[in-house]
Amino acid sequence: MPALSLEALQNLATQALIAAGAAPAAAIDTALALVAADAAGLASHGVSRIPLYAAHLRHGRVDGQAIPRVIRSSGAVRVIDAGDGLAYPACRLAVGEAIAVARLQGIGLASVVRSNHFGAAAHHLEAVAEAGLVGLALGNSPAAIAPWGGKTPLFGTNPIAAIFPRRAAAPLVIDLSLSEVARGKLLVAAQNKQAIPPTWALAPDGTPTTDPELGLQGSMLPAGGVKGAMLALWVELLIGAVAGAAFAFEADSFFSETGNKAAIGQLFLVINPAALSGSDSYAERLEVLLAAMSADAGVRLPGCRRDANRARAERDGIELPEKLLRQLQQLAAAQ
Repeated sequence: MPALSLEALQNLATQALIAAGAAPAAAIDTALALVAADAAGLASHGVSRIPLYAAHLRHGRVDGQAIPRVIRSSGAVRVIDAGDGLAYPACRLAVGEAIAVARLQGIGLASVVRSNHFGAAAHHLEAVAEAGLVGLALGNSPAAIAPWGGKTPLFGTNPIAAIFPRRAAAPLVIDLSLSEVARGKLLVAAQNKQAIPPTWALAPDGTPTTDPELGLQGSMLPAGGVKGAMLALWVELLIGAVAGAAFAFEADSFFSETGNKAAIGQLFLVINPAALSGSDSYAERLEVLLAAMSADAGVRLPGCRRDANRARAERDGIELPEKLLRQLQQLAAAQ
């Protein structure tokens, strides 16, 4: 497979999004996040998404010219309207607002409404760790998981993430979707004509499947069985009922080029350790736990693999399937 440097892939991705109708600033934010996901080894949330993003822009599912704005401010809470645009600029605004509030008040909470797919959740928290703060992120997505005992998808895969800064090392990053695997892995498997494990998804008739196409038409299995399904419900209620975004089942699939405006949402919570145990105590206690974990030779700290992948990508570039590279080049060349 051909390999591109991070800068070359960033430029290609940006041009593909601009050609599809995204404003340059929104295209840059989006491309940065997608390339960062590829660099971290998360191809399901990388530039493989661009052909669908481009289709959503062309068909009006996403407003490429939208400018996110704060529409409500109450105490430590901010509400950001993404304007049915690409999620990345709105998430950046939300995180920035939450950081600023947390520095003053100890905690900041920002929600994003009328939003879209926001990629790898932890990406949005990197600025939080750089500020020396703790961050949590969660979001919903079009229906993919059935309530426990059912077969009709109502909840999204609803990713959750957390980041904990460290003084002398990269931050501790925890990032997961509440389906057994991210739904994007089925998209990648379908694009590459590969079978999937039968523990990943159900066909539309509710039976396990190894066909990613049937899995995309059916439902994802929740991580951890009934516990994962309950967590997906928990996120759905926070996003759809508390924050006021659309519920998962009200949004058409991201894997369809046409459909409605998703109007889903994201929520970011930023915590200032100085307001609780104190910055020094937080940093010391974090290292006590991580040292105890690392004393067991079989334990790998969350995020370590992503850090190693990122260093490799910076050195060697990112390999793309030839078909995907051609798609991106064609999209970038379109006028």
